[in-house]
Amino acid sequence: MSLPVTAKVPFGGDYNPEQWPEPVWAADDRLFELASIDTVTLGVFDWALTQPAPDVYDFSLLDRIVDRAARQGRMICLATGTGAHPAWLARAHPEVTRVDFEGRRHRFGQRHNSCPSSPVFRRLSAELARRVAGRYADNPAVVAWHVGNEFGGACYCDHCAAGFRQWLRERYGTLAALNAAWYTTFWSHTFTDWDEIEPPSALTEHWRGPDHTAFQGITLDYRRFTSEAMLTNFRDEKAAIRESSDAPVTTNFMGMYRPIDYHRWAEHLDFASWDNYPPEGCSPAWLGLSHDLMRGLKGGQPFWLMEQTPSMTACRDVNPLKPPGVMRLWSWQAVAHGADAVLFFQLRAARGACEKYHGAVIGHAGRADTRVFREVAELGAELRRLGDASLGARTPARVALLFDWDSWWALEMSDGPSRLVRYQQVVLAYYQALWDAGVDVDVVAVTADLTGYDLVVAPALHLVAGDLADRLAQVAQRGGSVLTTFLSGRVDVDGNAFLADVPGPLAPLMGVRVDEWDARAAEVVNPVCLGSGADRFEVASRLVFELVVPQGAEVVGSYRADWYAGTPAVTRNSYGAGHGWYVGTALDQAGVSWVVRQVLAHHGLLGPYPDLPGLETTVRVAPDGTRLLFLLNHGTETVEVTATVAGVDLLTGARTEVGRPLRLDPAGVMVIRG
Repeated sequence: MSLPVTAKVPFGGDYNPEQWPEPVWAADDRLFELASIDTVTLGVFDWALTQPAPDVYDFSLLDRIVDRAARQGRMICLATGTGAHPAWLARAHPEVTRVDFEGRRHRFGQRHNSCPSSPVFRRLSAELARRVAGRYADNPAVVAWHVGNEFGGACYCDHCAAGFRQWLRERYGTLAALNAAWYTTFWSHTFTDWDEIEPPSALTEHWRGPDHTAFQGITLDYRRFTSEAMLTNFRDEKAAIRESSDAPVTTNFMGMYRPIDYHRWAEHLDFASWDNYPPEGCSPAWLGLSHDLMRGLKGGQPFWLMEQTPSMTACRDVNPLKPPGVMRLWSWQAVAHGADAVLFFQLRAARGACEKYHGAVIGHAGRADTRVFREVAELGAELRRLGDASLGARTPARVALLFDWDSWWALEMSDGPSRLVRYQQVVLAYYQALWDAGVDVDVVAVTADLTGYDLVVAPALHLVAGDLADRLAQVAQRGGSVLTTFLSGRVDVDGNAFLADVPGPLAPLMGVRVDEWDARAAEVVNPVCLGSGADRFEVASRLVFELVVPQGAEVVGSYRADWYAGTPAVTRNSYGAGHGWYVGTALDQAGVSWVVRQVLAHHGLLGPYPDLPGLETTVRVAPDGTRLLFLLNHGTETVEVTATVAGVDLLTGARTEVGRPLRLDPAGVMVIRG
């Protein structure tokens, strides 16, 4: 099973007509036509409407909504409605609500409020999915199924404790194996009965929050269990849908979302989709990394941009407005990185509750002459002109960046050397360097096939398991390069330190050993001198300073201060026909970019315009072999470049010729079909 079959990039988003009287629906239909809205996501939070009592199902309202959308010729992504359970369910079965990290049983309220291990929740959510799918499976307007909504959170109730113990039995087989993995001889923690095991929480192994745990192995496994428990909920509903429908099934991910290991979910989704709500002030590379991560979940298969705001969010203390052109720019950036759908939350603004000020295509007044509506309509017209040109197109990347939830979890719960190191920031620094250089990147799991890449970048690869070290060595053996950083190769699959020199199983490839490591406050800077001769220059390094001892590697950069001044900070090791690069400290962005460009230049991988900040270039190749070159100007100034391909800009119809100038205004976009 793959992506929904569509004639063009679906354009639309979440629509909740159940929140308004029916006369509003007719007004919305007219506005949808003006904006080229052809796709609606329906029924995301309809459980209380479609099942108002334990043994009562009422689809009359949803019937009218679905029928109307179908008659209007719109494609439907139909949700199972299980994103939040109804009040009657919490009253009849209080055990369905979650127990939080502090041990408090929650009452009915909010969303993300269901215990994933609750037998009642599992049974009733699957039954609702079964009935929804059975009722609408034959409607040709339904092109995809949407299970739940933004899965997340954790529960620490008795059901989850029992589920965790069963999960551990299946994982370890014996208590002896579990005790060895968890290093329970420490602090008299040896378990002699499965029922002695408790979920790690504020009442058991933790202090000062979820990242401070006495036993990293226990907490690491509970995070794996929680992710898989919610995956079981998804699989329950998907199985129920499959009883009557073969249409593709998805759920909306949230990009770089720490609580759930999306790589372990990926094989169970027919196609990936995600909600793009970037943090305030993030760089365009943050969005690119998130898109590439989503594309990498299914081996490069395109994804759906399931949600983005057309204007502002409403869930933060301060919610800035997207300036003119940014919504269009970010939408095209999603397409450039692999999106085969551009959808919004929300199509009409809610009148009440916590999302009444969340951005919407149609505001409370229902006007068509607002800036936001005009920009959405213009984007809709552009996507209509694009047609099917980008559908199914893939990214021909020769660079892979490893993104690993196990390393993320293990690193950030580690007591030492520094709690100031944040996995996402380290990864983003290296992706930023690749993005600035105009390089197409596949962001992939540590289990991915690496044979097609010239460069594999593995920042903060803290946890190394299975045959990963061997597969990385094979990249270098055949002439490729592997680049990794400080705090890599430290622990095994259980979170226990390797009984070997750091960086553990990566040491032969890197040609170094790390005897000691220093950690300082964020304001402490140790300059690092990079390069040699006339090309030498200094950059800053912070947080962690590993004392690297070459074991065959050559020194590329050295510390300039403290008692270890003059010792290596960056090294390059010849391995087979290729190289292993090791960066032993948190270089500033200039330092990271210098190192990354050394490797890219060696392989001839620099993009067409690597020296123009803010100008993004990506390539997608359609199933028929047609190449699409995307150019996006994220800067505040107009840029002019020389065309590197001859073709047609699919957004304007203008022709390009090799060597002729191309001009992009701020927030400008070109899609050149070569």
